[in-house]
Amino acid sequence: MNYSVAIIGGGPAGLMAAEVLSGHDVKVNVYDSMPSLGRKFLMAGKSGLNLTHSESLEQFVSRYGKRSKEIEKWLKDFTPDDLREWALGLGVETFVGTSGRVFPKEMKASPLLRAWLKRLSDSGVTFHLRHKWIGWNKDKSLKFETPDGDKSIKADAVILALGGGSWARLGSDGAWVNWLSQAGVNVEALKPSNCGFDVAWSPHFREKFNGHPIKSVVLSFELFRQQGEFIVTEEGVEGSLIYAASALIRDAIETKGNAIVSLDMAPDRSHEWLVDKLSKPRGSRSVSSHLEKTVGIKGVKMGLLYEFVPKEDFTSAASVERLASFIKQLPIPLIKARPLDEAISTAGGVMFESLDENLMIRDLPGVFCAGEMLDWEAPTGGYLLTACFASGRAAGKGVMNRLRDNKANV
Repeated sequence: MNYSVAIIGGGPAGLMAAEVLSGHDVKVNVYDSMPSLGRKFLMAGKSGLNLTHSESLEQFVSRYGKRSKEIEKWLKDFTPDDLREWALGLGVETFVGTSGRVFPKEMKASPLLRAWLKRLSDSGVTFHLRHKWIGWNKDKSLKFETPDGDKSIKADAVILALGGGSWARLGSDGAWVNWLSQAGVNVEALKPSNCGFDVAWSPHFREKFNGHPIKSVVLSFELFRQQGEFIVTEEGVEGSLIYAASALIRDAIETKGNAIVSLDMAPDRSHEWLVDKLSKPRGSRSVSSHLEKTVGIKGVKMGLLYEFVPKEDFTSAASVERLASFIKQLPIPLIKARPLDEAISTAGGVMFESLDENLMIRDLPGVFCAGEMLDWEAPTGGYLLTACFASGRAAGKGVMNRLRDNKANV
């Protein structure tokens, strides 16, 4: 082998970079701090591995917000359709669900990962487990903590694919931020993404409704408006609908100190319809029974009304209009995002302005970055995984470009 490449991180981005480099005149070594590879990838597939999404590429690219332009380059080279073909090459058939999301037919991550690791191993890639990267030595060699003591490794090129800062127990602990910052790399502070939020529930509500799903509601916040569901937790709220708006909510809390989302708990009913039904005589029925009987509000939705609607608006006949308005636009104050380690993914990371077009750190020649440790974020729905795969491919190609240039200049 003429060259050696060290890839640090055995998740989707690191393994895809290894695949790009394998089979060439390059010795590829993958290092990971955990006892096995792809632990967060396997966790993502625990409830059905959402690999990608079937929507148009234009719409797909738009999901990456302010970083759409940078990520579009990766996705044009490795599209969601390409990802499905790649999985098929590993013997994993995929299908499009009713939501447009793409899953393996077996709904599991483990068969894909096993087949992939075997193919990489057969192509000459070497895996080094329980190797935690802890920075550089003075001679610019890589330093690792291992069960057998510290080790130093030299390589012609390095790809860092270390993940973000969530789910530390699976290997993504964000410890790399310190080493790159010390080396002068611009790193945007890591923040929770696709995360839950704290709500100051009353003790009664917390005890009664912890774990209850809130279904078929529309959540609005600033320009965001989407129908879906989420879950009440002991601390606040979490779930797909909350995650979809989490970046906007998180940023608003950072700048304003709070965020109030609006909940339409009867999205299929008009305000006028609610007023008409609620205006009917209640008779001897309780307020709760009246709401359930006339407009179908009950359970946790009823609990939310009692939590945030002034008491007088339940009892006064003149307040029917206001009660209907609360059902259509119930304000829920969110206090803060849940801790980073609980988030599904991470925002922040190595800034694109610190990288060249091949994803190499400008101030650290020969060191490339890929995956979630870069400064981008995306909603759930296959967008996170697809961009990780595509960025690993881009970084692998970037290394090949550099090695070819080095060879040509010798």
